[in-house]
Amino acid sequence: MKVKIILFSLGLFLFTSIGFAQKKKGPKSFISEKVTISKYHNKGELERLQKGQLIALYSERIQVLVRTLPYVAFATKPGITMASLGIQNSNDNKKALDSQFEATDNYIEESKEFHLEYLPYSDTGNLIAGILFYEEIMKSLHQYNDFR
Repeated sequence: MKVKIILFSLGLFLFTSIGFAQKKKGPKSFISEKVTISKYHNKGELERLQKGQLIALYSERIQVLVRTLPYVAFATKPGITMASLGIQNSNDNKKALDSQFEATDNYIEESKEFHLEYLPYSDTGNLIAGILFYEEIMKSLHQYNDFR
């Protein structure tokens, strides 16, 4: 009985690993699905938050903008890939996009460290104004197609 269970488990493991080995990575989107914010705020809501929460919101909005704004000529929403724009899906193009994403990730990490270190010294009113300003920019991205 134990031999059957072991063989069955081994077979299931092999079929599962073969199934995952066959999957290829699909084309990368210029804007990641993860680049969203959960909620837009108004000034009253922000005034009730503590400074640490405001710093987290401020940093989150900057991350979204840094991951979105360089690509507005291509897309303003996730799902647009090089292939969907007619850009050849060559290794060189993939490497260039990967390099761009890596540089963006590095910039965001450096910015996070800077924000954690220095934003506590900022005025709470300025943090609130910055968050509201960044949110307005993000809202305007939804209207981007009106300008075309």
